[in-house]
Amino acid sequence: MATFRLQGSKVLAVDMTGDAVKAKNGAMVAYDGRMAFKKMSGGGEGLRGMVTRRLTGEQMEMMEVKGEGTCYFADRASEINLVQLRGEKLYVEASNLLCTEAALRTGTSFTGLRGASQGNGLFTTSVEGTGQAAIMSDGPAVVLRVTRDYPLQVDPGAYVAHTGDLRQHFQSGVNFRTFIGEGSGEAFQIRFEGEGLVYVQPSERNTIGGEV
Repeated sequence: MATFRLQGSKVLAVDMTGDAVKAKNGAMVAYDGRMAFKKMSGGGEGLRGMVTRRLTGEQMEMMEVKGEGTCYFADRASEINLVQLRGEKLYVEASNLLCTEAALRTGTSFTGLRGASQGNGLFTTSVEGTGQAAIMSDGPAVVLRVTRDYPLQVDPGAYVAHTGDLRQHFQSGVNFRTFIGEGSGEAFQIRFEGEGLVYVQPSERNTIGGEV
């Protein structure tokens, strides 16, 4: 089984003994030992993953890395966060997924208006099973817990990923800037309800959902 470990906060080291991982295409920065690299199509498994990526225009090129030794991954000096899955499903923006164990199933999931608000299409990447995944954030990610008594509102540009039994609602008409009188035009939020964890980055990507 591949072993994930961080070298600092911006480089992922994966130790392999004949096993494989799936990683963002082009994210390998160094390796020792014997490694084989194979490009994977679509980013999701099966025809549905390929079709939805093509329809939504999302670019998630993945590669399979297999061998013996240590492979190092990084992408634009992004901060890396390790997520341990124990049978549950991780939902993550395609651009924020760096690497997963080969045993984890990757695909696409319908996200409705939240996806449309970001201009990333109506689908997001899902990772499911038992094993480790590495996700990226622009700056150190904050992991926020959502409970049934305390729902969470998130700026679409700051959202990275979430796990657990969470429901998403798309809200229009207000964002965090409008609270202090700096907003203009219509704005959006994501509201999470239920039980789970949400990963938020301290930087906003450019989105349609911020203000239009």
